[in-house]
Amino acid sequence: MPRKPLIGVSACTRQIGQHSFHIAGDKYLRAAAIAGVPLVIPALDELIDQSTLLESLDGLLFTGSPSNVEPFHYGGPASAVGTHHDPSRDRLTLPLIRAAVHAGIPVFGICRGFQEMNVAFGGSLHQKVHEVAPYQDHREDPEAPLELQYGLSHDLHVQPGGLLESLGLPALVRVNSVHGQGVERLGHGLRIEALAPDGLIEAFSVVEARTFALGVQWHPEWKVHEHPHYLALFHGFAEACQERARQR
Repeated sequence: MPRKPLIGVSACTRQIGQHSFHIAGDKYLRAAAIAGVPLVIPALDELIDQSTLLESLDGLLFTGSPSNVEPFHYGGPASAVGTHHDPSRDRLTLPLIRAAVHAGIPVFGICRGFQEMNVAFGGSLHQKVHEVAPYQDHREDPEAPLELQYGLSHDLHVQPGGLLESLGLPALVRVNSVHGQGVERLGHGLRIEALAPDGLIEAFSVVEARTFALGVQWHPEWKVHEHPHYLALFHGFAEACQERARQR
């Protein structure tokens, strides 16, 4: 019986009481389990041998997070006071994304993971999309119940001839919108896969990748089994991870 693919899931650092933790959200881990066995990767770049890690994995999921990529990584201005950063995660994920794509390992980036992918390939970010014309406010209402925060919010215009179309997504779908940052300058070698109605980039793929390499700005992990278009993304990721496992 073939073994299940091993899926690395990026962790955030979090201070709880007097102790530091490396954590990954339940919804991401459950969605990663569609592709294989999820394994949380701690944000310990100085202790993790990257080549050993990549040789062991069949896929990588880079998750969303309350934190933002530190702007010096893309030449942006300093963040507003109070912005939450996770420098340990940045130090691990940015080089790991590039190395994983180069090694032919399937990569799936969601929200912060999408932004990390853009920065890893030389792109930049709008730190406050709602303050940049002509974009709309893509943030959720933090006081609303989760069902509303992650509810379908706006249309998604899927671009023809790309990875999303090949996964069965139609030209127009509805997605949620739970983010304050977004792509300013698209990274090198990235192909636009989908746009919001205001023109904001909502998904891209890596053109030269040998396998699945997709970043999405929305949250398809949220109740993924209730949304066929969300599930299609994870099925595509799963197929690529299974192929990687067979090759290994």
